[in-house]
Amino acid sequence: MNLEWMYWTKPTAIFFIFIFLLLVAMGIWQVISPTVERRGFWPMATTRGDRLFIGLLGTAYIHLAWIGLTDLSLWIAFSISLVWVVVEMRWG
Repeated sequence: MNLEWMYWTKPTAIFFIFIFLLLVAMGIWQVISPTVERRGFWPMATTRGDRLFIGLLGTAYIHLAWIGLTDLSLWIAFSISLVWVVVEMRWG
């Protein structure tokens, strides 16, 4: 039986630790200040958690498209993704 395991590099571990800490912080924020649904540029009312999920999903698609369509540095995709998450959380 040949089991293949994921190779955990330092950047991969940092990424998943960051996502975990982000979810913990959002949970604490929810307890301290419960969210209220609001309408942004999406055609539906969203909460902070909804906007975070949409933002993270969008960053995944941005990175996949970047890797598949360009040979440029991933730091550029990271910068675009960071702007996307900020816009999504603020006005989404």
